[in-house]
Amino acid sequence: MNKSVLIVVILLVYGCQAVAQQIPRDSSYNVQRVWEGVVKNYPDAKIASTKIPKGVKADLDVVYLTIPETPFGERELHADIFQPRKKGVYPALIMVHGGGWRSGDKSLQHAMAVRLAARGFVTICVEYQLLLEAKYPAALHNVKAAVRWTRANANEYGIEVDKIAISGCSAGGQLALLTGLTSGVEEKEGDLGYAAYSSEIQAIIDIDGVVDFMAPWSLNLKRGPDSPDVQWMGGTFAENPEVWKDASPIFWANEQSPPILFVKSGYPRFTAGQHELTGMMNLWGIYNEVHQFEIEVHPFWLLDPWVDQVVNYMDTFLQKVLSQ
Repeated sequence: MNKSVLIVVILLVYGCQAVAQQIPRDSSYNVQRVWEGVVKNYPDAKIASTKIPKGVKADLDVVYLTIPETPFGERELHADIFQPRKKGVYPALIMVHGGGWRSGDKSLQHAMAVRLAARGFVTICVEYQLLLEAKYPAALHNVKAAVRWTRANANEYGIEVDKIAISGCSAGGQLALLTGLTSGVEEKEGDLGYAAYSSEIQAIIDIDGVVDFMAPWSLNLKRGPDSPDVQWMGGTFAENPEVWKDASPIFWANEQSPPILFVKSGYPRFTAGQHELTGMMNLWGIYNEVHQFEIEVHPFWLLDPWVDQVVNYMDTFLQKVLSQ
């Protein structure tokens, strides 16, 4: 092989590797755009501060998982961790962002995370693979791995291993519910590491996230082929009914499910299936709470004046259920 041919081959090889690392991103869901869509009808709305309080320390972009082989090469997933500066052992809250399984990032949880860390929680905002990169159930396996990673690193971050809760907003709420309600279900764990540790969850917080994709408020929505949930689950309900059922948290609930807090907007479709699940939990004697904001704002947790009330609900609920 002559020198010029060798150079071309090297360029092609390294060029392909570079392309393989370019994970597709959708940045359409962000705080600024949310505020711009809300402020006309709610002029008092402001973007919630993410300033880190004095009593809280941050450890950002910690690699919690490395997936060795993906269509985009080796893939690292990261977490932003906020913890009280005062030495001690604290409950942990894993926080899953929303964005229709397609957009968004872990920073969308920071406003709540820093406030909760100031109240005595280790909050862990996690990145996961979105649908342009990987379809269901990849994101579930990512979040399960984050729970196991949390237990594996509990000593380093001052975490009580038997007090790990999970929260999520919108699409993240669905993932949080599914993670918590499939505790102990081996087929839902994935094979992404930390197998010696449990992914069991002691409490769940669902903030405007769907409970049942097949509940009327959800199934009756008009959807096109480019609808995020259709793309994420690899087809419509008619095309993939088993996947729609499998991804619906309500079908994994049972008498041993952990306590759940629901925080809702004025749009019932975002928590489709919630009434049925709370009815089941009441029958089983499992503690649950439901709080609703009578506002037509979906991502209310990103904005003042609502974020502090959301954090109050979360704090009160977690203090109650994790102390038992």
